[in-house]
Amino acid sequence: MTSQPFDFDSAKGYRLSGRIEPPEGAPHRWALFAHCFTCGKDSRATVRLARALALQGIGVLRFDFAGLGRSGGRFADGGFAADVDDLVAAGAAMARAGMAPSLLLGHSFGGAAVLAAAGDMPTVKAVATIAAPADVDHILRTLGPDAVARIEAEGEAEVNLAGRPFIVRKSFIDDARQQDLATRIAHLRRPLLVLHAPGDTTVGIDNASRIFLAARHPKSFVSLDDADHLLTRPADADYAATVIAAWAGRYLGQPAAAPDPHGAAEGVLAVETGRGKYQLAMRSGAHHFIADEPVAVGGLDSGLGPYDLVSAGLAACTTMTMRMYAERKGLPLERAQTRVVHTKRADLLPADLFTRTITLDGPLDAEQRAKLLSIADRCPVDLTLTRGAEVLTQLAKDVSDDSA
Repeated sequence: MTSQPFDFDSAKGYRLSGRIEPPEGAPHRWALFAHCFTCGKDSRATVRLARALALQGIGVLRFDFAGLGRSGGRFADGGFAADVDDLVAAGAAMARAGMAPSLLLGHSFGGAAVLAAAGDMPTVKAVATIAAPADVDHILRTLGPDAVARIEAEGEAEVNLAGRPFIVRKSFIDDARQQDLATRIAHLRRPLLVLHAPGDTTVGIDNASRIFLAARHPKSFVSLDDADHLLTRPADADYAATVIAAWAGRYLGQPAAAPDPHGAAEGVLAVETGRGKYQLAMRSGAHHFIADEPVAVGGLDSGLGPYDLVSAGLAACTTMTMRMYAERKGLPLERAQTRVVHTKRADLLPADLFTRTITLDGPLDAEQRAKLLSIADRCPVDLTLTRGAEVLTQLAKDVSDDSA
């Protein structure tokens, strides 16, 4: 399903901007995601991780910390403790909406935040971190000694972070130095998954070792091999999400039946997954499957193509119609099978040809077989294809410019 806005009040009263990635399938599990330092909820890795987890059946709330993206508050007034408080507020808002998070997930500095916040979030059953620092004052090394010295001398200073200017105050420095993350990790009392790349040059692999050693069991470590710190390669984010979903399933228990906060749409929904050019997550009610195009035309060949799906509808309708007729007439039909092949015919109208081959098993005489073949030509999908149909196209009312 398409992501939806989910805004809520922070611990200090300003409005925080979030987006929900609804899970594929039901009943649902829910996760809360904390992005990396200054990244925001719409960073490439955050979006890809959240959507990949949603495809694995874990819905995700991703939100902007104060002063970032569309969230209220001021970045300069925040700090690590404020981010932790806002994570707790986000979890409470999810719980009020019937989506209480059972999994906390944090990337980089967000990983440190979820380690600190988990103890104050009773619904959380498991925690996963990606490229997280083992101590909060690691962020001061990111700022650099010159910037830290200037901030301490002047009370605040503008620093360049990820190519953007930010005001950082001395209160931020003091807050980072006061945090005792190692003690928080030791008292986590939740299963912990640590994901880290050995070659991470932003937050070194020694941080993963220190987090792992500080934590009690159950705990797990998974190497992200040659991934970079920000998981800029889509395959690395997809891999991390797959590992997290598989690991979390051991600890989250049976998912509770929770209502879809945005309602179940009628008909069939096709949503781009972001994997390959054409892969789609298809949904009809409680049923889910993948559609795609062949490799020859740029797809991943991970599911049926559009004309394959049309052919599948005709094949299914044909077989079901013959079974209904056989049951009603008492015909000894043991098994029916229908194969449909779609081809294009140049210079002919109609250009589309669906060739249907039917196999009937059972002690049927010639007259009974002829009746079944005749009824096959009158299955509803066959009649739709041969008689034609009208397609009405309209724009969804809830589409907005911030629907990333």
